[in-house]
Parts: sequence; C-alpha cells; structure tokens
Amino acid sequence: MRKKVMPVIVAVVFVIVVGLIAVCTALVQRYTPSKERADLQAYYHLQEGDDMAIVLNHQLAEETCRYIDGHAYLTYEFVHDNLNRRFYWDANENILRYTTPTDVISVNAGSSEYTVTRQTESEAYTIVRVDGDVMYLAVDFVQKYTNLDFSVQENPNRLILTSQWGEITTATVRKDTEIRVKGGIKSEIVKDLTKGEKVTVVEAMDEWSQVCTQDGMIGYLKNKTLGKSQTETISREFEEPVFTHLLRDKKINMGWHQVTNQNANDEIASVLASTKGMNVISPTWFYLNDNEGNIKSLASSSYVSYCHQNGVEVWALVSNLENPEVDTTAVLTHTSTRDYLTNQIIAAAIEYDLDGINLDFESLEGEVGDAYIQFVRELSIKCENNGIVLSVDNYVPSEYTRFYNRAEQAVFADYVVVMAYDEHYSGSQEGSVASIGFVTEGVENTLKEVPAEQIILGMPFFTRVWELVPKGDDVPEVEAASEDYVPYTVNSSAVGMEEAENRAAVNGVTPVWSAEDGQNYVEYENGGNTYKIWMEDEDSMEFRLQLMKEKNLAGASFWKLGLEKSSIWDLIIKYMN
Repeated sequence: MRKKVMPVIVAVVFVIVVGLIAVCTALVQRYTPSKERADLQAYYHLQEGDDMAIVLNHQLAEETCRYIDGHAYLTYEFVHDNLNRRFYWDANENILRYTTPTDVISVNAGSSEYTVTRQTESEAYTIVRVDGDVMYLAVDFVQKYTNLDFSVQENPNRLILTSQWGEITTATVRKDTEIRVKGGIKSEIVKDLTKGEKVTVVEAMDEWSQVCTQDGMIGYLKNKTLGKSQTETISREFEEPVFTHLLRDKKINMGWHQVTNQNANDEIASVLASTKGMNVISPTWFYLNDNEGNIKSLASSSYVSYCHQNGVEVWALVSNLENPEVDTTAVLTHTSTRDYLTNQIIAAAIEYDLDGINLDFESLEGEVGDAYIQFVRELSIKCENNGIVLSVDNYVPSEYTRFYNRAEQAVFADYVVVMAYDEHYSGSQEGSVASIGFVTEGVENTLKEVPAEQIILGMPFFTRVWELVPKGDDVPEVEAASEDYVPYTVNSSAVGMEEAENRAAVNGVTPVWSAEDGQNYVEYENGGNTYKIWMEDEDSMEFRLQLMKEKNLAGASFWKLGLEKSSIWDLIIKYMN
C-alpha cells in the first residue's frame, strides 16, 4: 500500500508546488511595475521630422506645431483659438493683421518685415509661413503682443506654453520614481523622476495624479510618491494694452434720419424743429456700393453746418444694405478692399466735418465674423486719430448673432447700439415690434459683453399693422391637419405712431393695455380680415426709457425721425438728464 500511496502523494505535492509557483508568478507579475517605456513620438503625436508637440498650460494639446530654423511655428487657428483672438489672417491675400489701441500691425506671408501703421520693422526670423492652406505663425511674434511665456525642449520636440497666470498646485517627488502614460504600474513609462523634483499637479485622483514636469513631460504618478501639495502663484511681467473711448459726458439722444436722395437734406431745418432735446442725428448718407470698397454718398456740408449751429452732432450712418449686388463678405475678407472702404469712410468724415460714424452692417453670415470685427478695429483707430466717434449698430444678442462679438466691438468702438426692435417683422407671424420683455432681455444680454456707459438703446418710432386674411375652405386636407397649421395668411406694413392711432380711431376701437408686452393693443375686423396692432406711444416708450435709466445706459436712439408723435419728445427729454 505504501508503495502505491507514495507516487500519489508526490504527484499531489508536485501539483500544489506548481500551482503555488504559478500563483506567486502571477502575483509578482501583477504587482511588479512595468519597465516598458512609451514611444514618445507617438505619445506626443509627432509624425514628421519638424513636428513639435504643444504643452499648453501643463496639458498636452491634440495639435502639433512645427520647428523650423530654430523657431517654433503655431497654426493660425491654434493662436486664434487658444492664445490671442486679436490676430487676424487674410487667407485671400496672405496678410496677417494685429490691432493695438493705436496701430495696425501688418505682415506679409514669407516675410521677416512688418509694418506698424506706416513704420517698417523687422525680425531675425520669418514671421508667417504658409504651407498649402495652413498658415504658421512664429510664437516669438505672438509673444510680442500676448501675455505668453514659452520654451523649447527636445527628445521629444515640444513647445511649452504658459498663457494662464495665477494659482497652480505643485508638489515635490519624495523618492526616485517614474511618470506613466496612464494611472497604473503596468502602464508605459514616460519619464524617470528623481527625488526632490518639483511637478505641477494637473489632476489629483484617489491613488494616482496627472502631473506635468518643469520641462513639459506629462504623465501619471502614484500619490504616495508625492510630497504635500502646495499652491503657488505664477505671473509674468506684461503691459496689457489700454484702450480709450471718445465718450460724451451727457446722455446720447440720437435720431436716425432716413435720407434717400440729396434733396432730402434740404429738410433738415424742419426735421430738427420737430424734435426736442436731440443732441445727435444720424443721417443715412453712406452705403457700400461695389466690391472694390467704394461707398455711395448722399452727404451735405450745409446739413452738417446747420446741425452744428443748433448744437446737434452728426454721426453719419454707413450701411451695407442698399446695393443688393455688393458682396459684403468679399469686401471685408480682402485686406485691400477693407482698407479702401475704411479710407473712403474716413475721407468722407473729414470732408464733411462729421462728429461720428454710425456703422450699420446687417444680414452678415457667421463666416465673415472675424473679418467684420477686424474692420471695426481698423476703422476705430482711424476714427479716434481724427476725433471721430464710432458707434456700431447691433441686433439684440442671440446664438446666431454671436459672431458679431459685441465684447470686442466695445473694446474698440466708442458706443454699441442695440437695435431693440423687429422682434416681429415683415414675413414673421404677428406680434409686437418690441415688447418690453424682448427689449429687457436684449439689454441684459448686451450688458454681459458691453459696459453700460457704452450702450445706446435703439427704440422704434414705428409699429406694424398686421392683416390676417382667412385661407378659406380650399386648403388641402394634409395642410389643414398639420399641428402648425394657421388658418390665415399674415401681411404687415410698418406705420408711424399717428397712423396707428388713426387706424384704431377710424375703426372705432379703444386700445387695451397688454401688461405682458408693455404696450397698448388694438384688434378689429374689416372686410372679413382681422387687424392687430401693438401700439407705439408714450406708454410703451416710457417703459423703455425707464429701462435705459435703470440700467444707466449711455442713451437712446430712435428709428426713424418723422414717424413719431410730436408729444413723444416731451417724454423723452425727461429721461435724458
């Protein structure tokens, strides 16, 4: 029996030993840190020989830059989106622009020279390089106008950028260790660290933390290898640009005067006589007339002289709407035509002794947003150099007008005008032109971007008469069954205050107050059609004037002179102190 049992025991012991060895091996493998090192070229997204990784504010960017002739070059998009949005690239004519409070800096692609207004300066490197559709901008040049610090590191090539200043969290390594691609001892090693080395803690977690070394190597470190974290404040000496504005020391009481021909200028005496307390008039004198940047002018020197004699400033309006054949986008996105347009405006302002320019560029597409803002920047400098006030008309803020960038407008322009009307418009469903809720929201959202002292609240002297015409019984069944079906067609026409009151009186209707709209409301039937009017009068106007005063805005402007009741001015002047 003993001879038979012994082999079994030996076999069992052998199995147990093998099992223990396997378990121990697995445990050792599981808890022994990997010594495999990461492919740093792949980890830092480097493919070509001149590729350079970007470490921005202690984090690895997805995008790379290029290292050419000892200088790092960032793509224009990276600079614009992450470092300084004031750089503007004209891809049509290969020209870089940058605008300071006093100068326009201009650089041609492939050049080491640049102009500061009319003075030529140069650098020891090529400032702008173009490769196909991609523009690269030297980080050295970006730093001249940006609160930015940078250094270049090798193996792998990486550009270390710091553009955010203030408090950061740091810690000291307690013993020799490594940072890894991910949090875990089996992850590949990015870099070895020595005891006492300082790192920036990017993200602290339970057992591991993401850190960035002082030379821009990023990875994960086990928390027990870190000393106590501490807060440090980082800063850099940089003189931020100071922008000034030509602001008036009184409330702006401005009326838009629609001028469609030269003869209309002769009516200025009667136009002013019909107002009270108005201190600025904006005649619609100029509009973009071709794709070369030329403007059509209806200006009059005698008009300006008469206004000045009566203590009224003239801020002539410049529009892009009158000539439908003009491609505003093409004009603004080509530096040569944009410059020509700017020069045309300034020349006209000087020739006619204008006090200001009121820029009214509407119906723009989002793609032209950056070019439009660059136009505002460049025009503002020439206006200020000649003592000309620049005001810019804007829709009420919305998601689809975000590209108008009111915050940047406010940096360069003197006044930002909120055209707080056309809530409902020709072609829309019936409703108020400017309900008090619509106006209030427009003002409050503008205040998020523009200081109150620069905001002029645009108010309507007009309303709309809405005509609802029944569709009848011949409407297709599918259309009639739709949830959005409206059993009438909507037509509308813009009318002045007195005309709206006359419509109500002729039809024997007494206006009813609508607290929701902050307006008197009229509805009547005539000839089988229904008519609706949200009235513009002293009651609706006072709500907006109260809002202007409550928010301490710079003033108000009214579209358009001639549509108001004469008595409305007695109300307006009460709020212009």
